[in-house]
Amino acid sequence: MEKDYFANRKSVRNYTKLHIPEELLDSILERAMRAPTCGNMQLYSVIVTREPEKLARLSQEHFNQPAATGADVILTICADFNRFTQWCESSGAKPGYNNFHSFIMALTDAVIYAQQIVTIAETEGLGTCYLGTVNYNAKQISEILELPDLVVPVASLSLGYPENPEEDQCERLPLEAVRHNETYSHASKEEILELFKAKDDFEPNKKFVEENKKDSLAQVFTDIRYPESVNKAVSESFLTLLKEKGFI
Repeated sequence: MEKDYFANRKSVRNYTKLHIPEELLDSILERAMRAPTCGNMQLYSVIVTREPEKLARLSQEHFNQPAATGADVILTICADFNRFTQWCESSGAKPGYNNFHSFIMALTDAVIYAQQIVTIAETEGLGTCYLGTVNYNAKQISEILELPDLVVPVASLSLGYPENPEEDQCERLPLEAVRHNETYSHASKEEILELFKAKDDFEPNKKFVEENKKDSLAQVFTDIRYPESVNKAVSESFLTLLKEKGFI
């Protein structure tokens, strides 16, 4: 691993047409399984999608964003208590994992596993991007991937060889925005604005504000990208899916 990998890493949304060797993909997924996991239960599964027709169907549920349509592989990482429950039942044990707490355990395992995949894949020269749309269309994705009870998609990753390895990084908040010593620090309005200055002053973000005819970057988030109405609708849809899959 290069010395400054973590300082220099970035998401990649545009890929070449090169295919990832199956052996390399399996190696990445297997090594990532050494990620930390709750009680060593490994409450996750990963669905590998690379057949063109399936990729096209899945990309539609990711709003046909370039990171999905141009990917060589899409990985859907699922919170999975189905496999563990079957093992318990087959071993004469009575499982009790049809509840929200169990979903949170499986969600945590799955997200940690996903990030381990990202790190290993990128150190192998691949580009990756989280597809946040997995939450928006979780039910449809579940149907495409034929997910059983107690299995819910919680993270999607696109993988491929970067089209432009020298692509610029996006901005990040300064450390003092996220680090709190001993207790939570309550910042003033002025301090908050200063902490977000790097985002407000980032040129691509200024362009977003102008294109959307808003007064601030914050308004782009609240009015365009993640408005309250959409947040509530997605919440209701995802909670319905959790009920259908037996978690609540």
